[in-house]
Amino acid sequence: MDQEDRIALFLDYENLALGVRDHHGGRAFDLRPIADALAERGRVVVRRAYADWSYFDEDRRMLTRSHVELIEIPQRMGASRKNAADIKMAVDAVELAFERGYISTFVICTGDSDFTPLVHKLRELNKRVIGVGVEKSTSALLPPACDEFLYYDRLEGVDVPPPAARRTRPARPSGPSPAGPAPEPVVETAPAEEEPPRDVDTLAVLLVQTVAGMQGSSSGEVTASGLKRALLRKDPTFSESDYGFRTFGELLRHLAGTNVVELAAGPAKGDPEVSLPERGDREVAFGLLRSVVVDLAGEGGAVALSGLKDQLRRARPDFSEKKLGYRSFLQFCKAAATDGAVELRWSPDDGDYLLTPHTP
Repeated sequence: MDQEDRIALFLDYENLALGVRDHHGGRAFDLRPIADALAERGRVVVRRAYADWSYFDEDRRMLTRSHVELIEIPQRMGASRKNAADIKMAVDAVELAFERGYISTFVICTGDSDFTPLVHKLRELNKRVIGVGVEKSTSALLPPACDEFLYYDRLEGVDVPPPAARRTRPARPSGPSPAGPAPEPVVETAPAEEEPPRDVDTLAVLLVQTVAGMQGSSSGEVTASGLKRALLRKDPTFSESDYGFRTFGELLRHLAGTNVVELAAGPAKGDPEVSLPERGDREVAFGLLRSVVVDLAGEGGAVALSGLKDQLRRARPDFSEKKLGYRSFLQFCKAAATDGAVELRWSPDDGDYLLTPHTP
């Protein structure tokens, strides 16, 4: 238990409840999906929700059953209860950060960008911050400020309602209308549109670049857990479930099966070491570059870097230096030159890099 993260949960309840009501077809907010997601991340030792509870009388029972402490912010004449709740919640969070050093993670449930300074302050105090908000009512400023951001709509157990049905006018008859009641308007129900899984190839590019960057900046091995934390630092909303995978390990095994990465036993069970294939696709790509340069350069000629990538894609449409871990085509060509596939030099007269076939 000493290895578990201690979590403090703070709910800006009015923001969450109204966000769910407005964007989930009038449905009530349910704490259970958030509680389940946090149970996978650590032990929740503080649960507080802030609101004027006279406006959320039914919700009080649900929160009380979940052992949430209800902080009452009554509406006062000439004052904004929403601002009062926000200030009280921010003050309590910072106070708890100083008084309870064992709390390592703060979960701020809101979509309001006014809490961004609080997030920055908690991270400055060496606390991990997870944000939770309704996707369509969350400010774009808040998720990048957090260590991780969970959209309530994507949590397991949240049923997102299908698009509302729309009423259409009845077709106008071409001839004289017969006697009788007017036809009822036709109700068309829009099919429920499920968000398709995101492009795994795009994710593979991001993951390979991240592994390559971590290998270049650290002499130690890259573990799956470290890679996941790095991906969350780049995009706090990242979740493997958006790509159709149940766990991050399942995602890595899929990419290993397609030779994007290699997995080996790591320092801890269930936390494999992740690396990029040393040979294979990279050597094939270097060979492709050399053959294209030979074809274009001819005897004693040189090929300019500009436009060369298009020539490679004509020969191999699926070519992408980013899938190989290189951030740019120039970086890929420099690696090919280091490997001896081509020679690369800067030409001041041409204002461009020139490539020639390597001559032993």
